[in-house]
Order: sequence, then C-alpha cells, then structure tokens
Amino acid sequence: MRKALLIVSAVVLGACARSQNEQMEYNSAVITEAEITASGAATAYDAVKKLRANFLANRGRTSFNEAPPEPNVYVDEQYFGPLESLKSIPATQVGSIRMYRAWEVQAKYGPNNLGGVISVYTRQ
Repeated sequence: MRKALLIVSAVVLGACARSQNEQMEYNSAVITEAEITASGAATAYDAVKKLRANFLANRGRTSFNEAPPEPNVYVDEQYFGPLESLKSIPATQVGSIRMYRAWEVQAKYGPNNLGGVISVYTRQ
C-alpha cells in the first residue's frame, strides 16, 4: 500500500511540474519581469537592448505615410513618447514589455503607429 501511495504521489507531482512549465512558455514578443531583473538593466531601454534588440530595429520608410518607422512607446496603455523615452523608465518599475508589430496595433492603438508599439507595463 505504501509503495502504491509513493507512485501515485510521484505521478501527481510530475503532472504539477509539467503544468507549471507549460504556463511559462517563451514568447519572443514579451520580456518578463524575471528576464528584466536577471538582465541587470538600469532602464527599460537597456533591458530591451540586452534581451530583444530586434524591438529597436528600424522598420524602414513606408509608402503609405511619413510617420517615423520606429515604434512608439506606451506605458500602461497610455502614449508615453518616441522610442528614446524608454531611457527614462527605470527597469525596477517595469513588470513586462511587449512588442506589437504594425499589423497588430491598428485596432488597439490607432493608425499612427506604423513602426509598431513597445508597450511597457509597470509593476503592480
């Protein structure tokens, strides 16, 4: 009986561990609080540069609009400024950073974001 209980316990614990790992899947469009902390970055810009430098890449000029090809920055869903404004956000205040590409931002942030949006969510 004791042996059976040990086997059942091991199976249950293994299932729980697998469930937690599945929830922590890597998302290339999101920088997590844990990644930011581990990076030792001083600002949100430094964190992005170290962890997902492709967020900072120039998308090139578009033929539709003369808007800058760089992503705009939003903090907690409010417009914050151009890409350089990330340098004024202390990394210690950042909970996560998400990159929205141009085709994703139209409905959420409006048409003036042809370079995409870097959305910073502060720690709650």
